[in-house]
Amino acid sequence: MHMSHSQMYSRFAASDPAWNGRFFTGVLTTGIYCLPSCRARKPKPGNVRFFPTCDAAREAGLRPCLKCHPDDFARGADPVLESIEALVAEVRADPGRFADAQAVVRRSGFGTTRCFELIRQHFHSTPADLLLRARIERARRLLIAGDSSVTEVAGESGFESISVFHEHFRSQNGMTPAAYRDLRSGGPFSVDLPPRFPLPHLLRTLGRDPVSVTERLAGMTYETASDLDGVPALVRVQFGGASAAVSIEARAPVAAAQAIAAHRQVSGMLGLDQDAAAFSRLARRLGLARLVAGRPGLRLSQTPGVMDGLLWCIIGQQINLAFACVLKRRLVENLGTRLPGGLFSLPSADAIARLDPSDLRRWQYSRQKAAYLIGAARLVAEGELDLAALASMSATRAERTLLAVRGLGPWSVNYLMMRSLGFADCVPIGDTGVTSGLRSLFRLEERPDADATRRLMAVFSPHRSLATAHLWQLNRPEP
Repeated sequence: MHMSHSQMYSRFAASDPAWNGRFFTGVLTTGIYCLPSCRARKPKPGNVRFFPTCDAAREAGLRPCLKCHPDDFARGADPVLESIEALVAEVRADPGRFADAQAVVRRSGFGTTRCFELIRQHFHSTPADLLLRARIERARRLLIAGDSSVTEVAGESGFESISVFHEHFRSQNGMTPAAYRDLRSGGPFSVDLPPRFPLPHLLRTLGRDPVSVTERLAGMTYETASDLDGVPALVRVQFGGASAAVSIEARAPVAAAQAIAAHRQVSGMLGLDQDAAAFSRLARRLGLARLVAGRPGLRLSQTPGVMDGLLWCIIGQQINLAFACVLKRRLVENLGTRLPGGLFSLPSADAIARLDPSDLRRWQYSRQKAAYLIGAARLVAEGELDLAALASMSATRAERTLLAVRGLGPWSVNYLMMRSLGFADCVPIGDTGVTSGLRSLFRLEERPDADATRRLMAVFSPHRSLATAHLWQLNRPEP
């Protein structure tokens, strides 16, 4: 293993999942062995012995932990995760079957505390929030696909009160159920901004590359070249007052599918399904009101698509933002599709996969970055990496899938999960904006290392993605 006892203990003490399978931890006082990521209480270093395999731990007379199931991990199985994924699939398929969060807990077969812990760990959610999101998603499908009344849609989705249905639907979609149904016409639509929405912060994010060829911000008008259900199109968002007016331009007639995709993109850009209020309450309860001062309604703006996030994760590694923008522009201008108005859509995975590394080297990509980018594009083009499926996976499954991609490490994966997949409890370990923010927030003498970052960020769970967004803004001037 080429690691000292103290090095392995430090990984175990940090509950670092990156070391699962590289060694197993035996606790001599309890007679069990665990994965390094096990969340059970940590014993003293002198009571711990490390093993290269489960067999070696068993030969030493130890038994497997019933909390982290090391034997299952060693043979590639994860029955606890699979049972939670099956539960969530049931809830999403028919939320009307579950009267409330307790019904979800009872169906899980776990105790209340354990069920909450598992859903929080694997889906970055709670049973109640999971059920609410499933009901809203079912309502969206029913509103588009059928002609049932709004009251009937509310009942079929599991809402007992039409007023509660309207309140939750509007908060997560920025429009009423009736207005959402009107998306079937493919025409322009309007999205309400959340209360206390810090629009200047969003505009600063949207305009961070003033010479971008995929998006542009002019005053209060934002335009982005998008793939809307397979159709290249220009999405224009005009901010005004407490709402945003959205229109779509495409060479082909705009249909319901494009309007629905544009609404999903704008909702993600605004972070409508993020619980900013809950995070602000948490920060104040922790005595850290300074973290949210002046921007309690801040959301983490989502990228226009997962492919966009994947490109940023790879292109932006180990270089500054300005140069990353230059490299992305060169890729897009050479491989993207020019739309009316002059913006370019992102190149397809197929187009990038056909490149030779020497092509990217001419555009100033490093040899390693070129290899990573082409390799990831080939996985997508060949169907081995299904970007569309990632958001519906458990956070655990999505993280494992992405970590298996050459060139994506913990920082890249957590960034992609936050910015493109909408997972709520991620930390891009090693991010300089996060470590600088933590140093300022907690008044540390130096920037925290990876282990300290995990410890400090743990207090913000299950809202660590929003905590990251606020830390990025903490030392910046107000826009």
